[in-house]
This record gives sequence, C-alpha cells and structure tokens, in this order.
Amino acid sequence: MELIERERELAELSSVLREAERGSGGAVVIGGAVGCGKTELMGAVAGSAADAGWLVLTAVSSWAERHSAGSALGQLLRYADIDGEDGRPAASLLESLGDELSRPAGGAAADFDQQTLDAATTAALHQLCTAVLRRSAEAPVLLCVDDIHHTDVLSLHWLVHLLHRSRGSRIVVLMTECLLYKPAHPRLHTELLRHPNYRRMTLDRLSPQGVEAVLAELLDSSAAERLAARCHAVSGGNPLLVRALAEDCRNAVACAETDAGLPVGDAYSDTVLSCLDGGRPILLRLAQVLAVLDDPTDVAGRAARILGEKRARVDRALHALESAGLTREGRLRHPAARQAVSGSLSPRRHAELHRRSAELLYEEGAPVTQVARHVIAADGPLSSWTVSLLREAAERYLAAHRAAEAHQCVVAALRRCEDETERVTLKALLASTAWALNPSISARHLGDLASALRDGRLPEQHALMLAKYLLWHGRFDEAAMAFERISERERHGPREAAEIRATRELLASTYPALVRRAPAEVRSGAWSADRSGPDRDPRVRGAAALSYVLAHGPHDGAVADAEAAMRTMRLTKHTQEWLTCAVSALFFADRLEAAGTWCDYWLREAKDRNVPLWAAEFASLRASVSLRQGEPVRARQLAESALARVPAESWGVCLGGPLAHLVRAGTDTGDLASAAEYLDVPVPEGMFESRFGLYYLHARGRYQLQSGKPDGALGDFLACGELMRRWGFDQPTLVPWRSEAAYAHLALGHGKRALALAREQLALAGKRPTWARAVSLRAVAAAGPPDERPALLTEAVQTLERVGDRLQRAEALADLGCAYGKLRRPTSMRPALDTAARLAEEIGARPLARRIREAGGMAVGRGKRPADLSEALARLSGAERRVAGLAALGCSNREIAEKLGITRSTVEQHLTRVFKKLGVRARKELPAQSVI
Repeated sequence: MELIERERELAELSSVLREAERGSGGAVVIGGAVGCGKTELMGAVAGSAADAGWLVLTAVSSWAERHSAGSALGQLLRYADIDGEDGRPAASLLESLGDELSRPAGGAAADFDQQTLDAATTAALHQLCTAVLRRSAEAPVLLCVDDIHHTDVLSLHWLVHLLHRSRGSRIVVLMTECLLYKPAHPRLHTELLRHPNYRRMTLDRLSPQGVEAVLAELLDSSAAERLAARCHAVSGGNPLLVRALAEDCRNAVACAETDAGLPVGDAYSDTVLSCLDGGRPILLRLAQVLAVLDDPTDVAGRAARILGEKRARVDRALHALESAGLTREGRLRHPAARQAVSGSLSPRRHAELHRRSAELLYEEGAPVTQVARHVIAADGPLSSWTVSLLREAAERYLAAHRAAEAHQCVVAALRRCEDETERVTLKALLASTAWALNPSISARHLGDLASALRDGRLPEQHALMLAKYLLWHGRFDEAAMAFERISERERHGPREAAEIRATRELLASTYPALVRRAPAEVRSGAWSADRSGPDRDPRVRGAAALSYVLAHGPHDGAVADAEAAMRTMRLTKHTQEWLTCAVSALFFADRLEAAGTWCDYWLREAKDRNVPLWAAEFASLRASVSLRQGEPVRARQLAESALARVPAESWGVCLGGPLAHLVRAGTDTGDLASAAEYLDVPVPEGMFESRFGLYYLHARGRYQLQSGKPDGALGDFLACGELMRRWGFDQPTLVPWRSEAAYAHLALGHGKRALALAREQLALAGKRPTWARAVSLRAVAAAGPPDERPALLTEAVQTLERVGDRLQRAEALADLGCAYGKLRRPTSMRPALDTAARLAEEIGARPLARRIREAGGMAVGRGKRPADLSEALARLSGAERRVAGLAALGCSNREIAEKLGITRSTVEQHLTRVFKKLGVRARKELPAQSVI
C-alpha cells in the first residue's frame, strides 16, 4: 500500500541509507503520535534496504517486556548472520551475558541513567557491537527498533555503545518513538544528539486530502470523496483510525444511510482502545477520566486531581492524545470512542470515577446539573448534600424542558433520601417529571400524594398539580378533595389566585361535569375584552376563550383573546395545557387555518423540547384540525404518531381524543377494519365524564352508521347530546350530535324526527356562515322536501368552502348533485357530482367516492340512462328488492316486517345493504323502479 503524505520522510530516509553505504553511518528517530504510521514507514524503509542488499535486523519493544533484560537485543541479534572476532555466532555471544539476561531489569529512565554495568557485561556488549561492526564491512546493516520508549535497560546500553562506535561505519540505527509526553530515555537522546548523522523526524496526521487518498485505496473513489471530510473529523487524520473507519464502511450495509454517510463501528472503537493500550497506562486512565467528565473545562487540572497525578504529567499525556487525533479540545472525538473507553472500565471503577468527579465538581461550585450527572452514575452513598442537589438539578432540568434528565435526578434522590417529609416532596416532583415523559409512570404515586395532601404532609402548593393528574387518570373523588384544598387557598395573594383561576378554567373546559366554570362572562353569555386581576394571565384568557366558544359558539372576541394569549406565552410546563386550550378555541370558532398554523408551530416546539407528552397532545390536536379540514389521511398519520409517542395506557381519560380521530379517519377513508380495532382498545370509564368522551361517542356513532347499525349510532349520538346539555356545552361546533342523529333516524325510516332534530340544530347554529350552520343545512336538506334541497345545499357548499372543510364540502356537493338528479336537472347535477368525486378522491374518502359514482349513475338513470339503473337494481337480492320496494312506497320498518313476515332487525339489515348498493342515504332517494 502506498504511503500517503510521507514522501518527504521517505526521501530523507533514502538519503540516510545512501550516505551510510558510502561509510557515513547514521541514526534516525521517527517520532509521532500513536497510530500515525511510524511502524509502517519503518517497514517500508526496511523493505527497500533489504531489496538493496542490506542486512536488516529488527526488534519490537513492548510495555510488557520493558523489564525483561536484553529482550530487544535478543530480537536483533539472536538469529542474525553475525559472528564475533573469535568466530562465535551472535547467539553464543548473547549467552556470555549470563546472569545479566536472567536478572530482572529496571526499565525506567532513571535506572538507565544511573545503572553501572559490571566488567563482564560490558565486555559482552562490546563483543556484540564489534560483531555488528565487522558484519557491516561486508554489507550495510540497518537496525530497526520499534517503540524505543519501551526498550529494556540492557538493550539501551548496547544501542548507546553501538551508536558511539558506528559513526564512520555502514550502520544505520532506525528507531520509532511515540510521543507520549516526553522522551522515554534522555541519555539515549543525548547520545543521538552527539551523532554527526543523527536525524529526527516527526510524523504529522493526515490532511483531509490525505484521508481521501487513503480511503480511495480502501474504498471506491466516489465513496472516498463523499466520506473524506467526515472521516477526517472523526479520526483527526490518524492513519490507523482512518483505516478502521474504512473497515467499518466496508462492513456497513449502506454507508450513505448512516449518520453523515459515515458508519462508526467496532473497528473504530477497537482501534481507539488499541491505541490507548499500546502506550503508557496513563493514556488509558486519562482517556477514561475524559470519557467520564466529557467537559473541556480545566480538564487537565480536574483529571490530575481525580487520578492523583502531577499536573505536568497529565498535561503531557493530554498533548499526546491530542497529537494522536484521539481527542479534540479535551474531549474524545466521537461518542463511539467515549463509549468504548467507558466500556473498558469495570462497574466499580466506573462508579468510583463518577464519585470522585461529583465531589470535585461540587467543591468547585460547578452547576448542579453537571454535578448531578455524576452523582447519578456513582450510584452509591455520597455526602449529605446529594439529595438537595439532585432536587435542585431536577427543577433546573424541568425549567429547561429536559424531563428525562429531571426524572433521573428525582429517582436518584428518592433512592438516597431517608427523611419521610422530604420524600413526599420528592414524590410530587417525581410525578411532574414523569408526567411529561409518560403519565402512567406518575400514576403509581398519585395515591400516596393524595393521602399525603389529605393528612397535611404534602405542601398545598402541589394541590393544583395533583388535581390535574388525578382527573387525567379518572380518579375523580381524590381530585375533588384536592379542589377543596385549592378553594381554601383562594383567599391568598393575587399570584396564587391567578394560578387557581388558570387551572380551574383549564379543567372546566375538559372536565365540565366535575369542575365548576368560574368566569362570569361564560355564565352570562357576554364576552368582555376588559381583563383585570387574574384575568390578565394569558393562560386564563386562552382557557376562558375555549370555555366561551364551547358554551356559546364562535365569537370574534374569544378568537382574538386566544391568539393574543398565545403570542405572549412560550411553551413550558406552566403553559402547555393552556396553549392547547387556545388552539382549540380557534378550532371550534371555525378558524381552521389559524388553528392549524398555531398547532404546527407548537408541535415543532414540543418536538424540539423533546417532551413526548407535549408532542403527543399537540399531534392529537392537529389531527382533530385535519379532520375538520376534511383531510382524514393526514389526521390518521398525526393520531398514530401521538399514540406512538405516548402509549394508549398512559393517556388516561384523554385517550378518547386520539382514538376518536383514528376511528373517524378509518371510517371516512373506508378502512372500517382498522376503525373497529381502535374501538376495541380499552378506555377508562371516567373518559365519558370528560370532553374527550364526546369525541369518542361521536366517532363511534359515525362508524356504526357507516357499518349499517343505525340503532347503535343513534344511541351514541343521543348520549353525546345528553352530556353536552348537562354540561352547558350544547353547541354544534363542538359535536353536531343532532345532525348525526338525524341521519341515523333517516336510516331507520324516522323522517319526521330527523327533520325536527336537523331544524333544531340549524336554529342553534345561528345565521352566521359557520361550519356548524353548514352541516346543519345538509341535515335539513336530507330530511326535508326534495324541492327545498338545492337552495339549502348550495349555501352549505359555499360556507364549507369558506371555512375549509373539504370532506364536508364534497359530501354537500354529492348531496346537491343527487338533489338535482331527483328534480330531473341533469345539467346541474353532473358538475356538482364531478367536483364532489374529485374532492373525495383527493382526500382519500373512498366510501364517499364510491357513493358519488353510484349516485351519479342512479340519478341519470332516472331520466336519460335506464340501463345504468337496471344494472344497479340487478345487484339487489330478491329479499332486498322486496324490502326496498315497500320502503320506496313509504312503509315503515314495522310495516315492512309485518308484510314480509320477518323481524325489524332483518329489515334494517336489508335496507342498509340496499342503501350501499344503490348509493342512497335516505328512503326518499330510493328509485321508483325498485317498487315490486
């Protein structure tokens, strides 16, 4: 393999060899950081010398053999073709060292500098030097000693002796030395400096261009070009690490699909550890401290105190790591390196390093969150300050929207806390941290906290938080007790009053059966823009706007207040729920575009904060907006993402929200199987005491109506209406239960009841062109006389286009086309049906698209295309044809059952199938040709 960016060094070494061939021996030390190619360069020179007829003698020193006397010397000469003056081979001369070889040697620089050899050892070393010098007269000799810094003392004595005598010989001594932190043997370097032909070269790390060249040899050129910059950043230009990364690349399934296109795997991690293990132990120990600290602040000073080493020694070791490209600015370069180094620690040593780090940082006054990380990892008893520090760190993390770290701190504090009063406060804090991650985690502590509040052991400032959590999980009796404590605190200061008011407004709009609504304007029906006292709190304004819209319908003042509130709030644990209220106020007030824009903004913020519950709630809310915008496919994706972030069992009574959206989306897109599966998900009983129960009943009713079960659908819609009337939220903008019940009555043949409900809802919706008025107009048209339908439906289409509900608009256009068909107006019918079909296809409403196609053929068939009508009627079975014929004559279900001798349930089932096959939604739309 070609040596990259080593051309200058190779040329210089070739010059040394040429000079030596002319009788001017030399000595060269190749220095450089670990992994920078010193051994590879030495090997290349040795290979060239051997090809040129040189005698090449090699030795590799190691940390493990540094105390073995003569280990390097034996590697160089034991098997060399060299004889002494008396003809004895080098192996025999080595044996003359006798006891010196069997005696353990020191190996430290001080031992080498101070040791005095006896006469016999000196004589033996002299004979070995003479033997090499005599051999160099026959052919030039190249002695290669790799890792000279690990060479034993006896071998160093021999090398110094040889260097002193080889200045006019054909001998070159080539050594490699790793720049750990200082020259390993000062006496050796002194002797080298005295040598007239001494050269020292230091290998640098590769440039980005050099890295690309190395990768091009190991990978294809396009991959090398793509990965070079990232590879240089991860490896620091260390050739050994570059090759390891190339191996990881070859082992990866697809490089381009990994982070930044560069896989960093086992080869890189193993090579990092190999580089550290190959040096002095201080390097690995220091790297372990760096992995634990992972902070560049005064890293040398802190590491020295943790390791119990001198600062100067640690400074030099840090420089060695930086030179090798293993670190950058006091940190290991890549998370994989940190993970590998941390993995080299035993559990006990790992905990010990974190314990020392925690104590050191605490003494220095480091930020509590920084200290807390080490306290948690130490996982053992520390000083008395740890519990209070962990609690403070948890509060800091919560303020920074880092719920996961806050939760870890509180869990660690609870493990160490023995004071029962302090434990109650910690459990309250744990409930808050767990809530943002997964509400089911906090559920296990709510009973203890409720008991503590009842007994007076829990500080009352936690009552508001506890009430919210208890209501979420449907624990209404305990929540009522918490509200009693809240009421007792209403006599306190304005700040507390604002907090209580904001919480009550929030909960009243979600749990209206359990929490009394406070704002006078909601009770009276008047909306006031004058805000004073607690009402100035933007949270109160957002929640009050929602309560007003739910009680009285869309209002411009409520919309303005909701948007003003959101403009003054940031997403925090103190505002998130109120922000959902403000968005919901816009949603129910027909400001769908604004609601969607705001919701998208807060959803992005929640994802950036990395709080799963917030992101899940905003995703569910955005799904509801998408449903009202007539986009069921997108709504399903959003609701599924909400349940993916927070599992169903953690949603509490709010589970009705995402489940309802998924059932609605499945029903609207014709995926009734998936809708049925979501209806099988267990829901909390208390869900039907919350606003989310209304969404669930509405969605289940629509599913049952689409599935041919109008009786069940009617029951759900009427139950929904009963709750809304009881709560004072009987506005069709929330759930249009009357129009939905009207469609169920039509399917059951109850035309008069259907029309009465539809007209009642239209009156409640008012004269403004709102979404609620549009859906009410559709229901009145479906239940009313055919000649009144076009005008009603035309207004509905125009209003729905204005408010932005594409699905309802498509359905209204389909109804309008069918109405024109019944009135024998095909020229007006066809454009309406064509537009409706296009819209239905665009939004993925397959059942509607199918009904439009069938209804189009049926309507035309009555006038101009009897063949199409005959084909539609031919799809009916004999029993269905008989039931359809009697229904077309105006017979009720009871009358049809008596005439045909079947049950009313069978009549309903036959009519459901008839409606689907013929593409009609009411008995009045049955074609006259179906009469027997």
